[in-house]
Amino acid sequence: MASLGELERSIMERLWATGDALSAYDLVDDLAGENRRLAPTTVLTVLGRLENKGFVRRERTSRPHRYRAAATREDHMAELMHEVLGTAGDRVAVLERFVGQASPEEAAALRRLLDRR
Repeated sequence: MASLGELERSIMERLWATGDALSAYDLVDDLAGENRRLAPTTVLTVLGRLENKGFVRRERTSRPHRYRAAATREDHMAELMHEVLGTAGDRVAVLERFVGQASPEEAAALRRLLDRR
């Protein structure tokens, strides 16, 4: 899975937070709240890159085009975890360290999830 640059991550955070399709102009206005003054063409370029990477889908039914996240934030994070785990020489050791750093609440949630499996 492709990684995200800083501006890509900012745009994805907004798309994930709204759960709705947004235009580049919506995103320009949204990002301006962070004191980021971006041209719509810049945001469109980044959205095109995100589309090529499979992070967003473009809705062409209206003008301007609107974009929505192709998957949830949780799906993305799970994919990143699988990717990292896939590069580990000793997957069990990595899992052991991961679980060893989990809070009691997280460990209980993991137990429940594994029991359901």
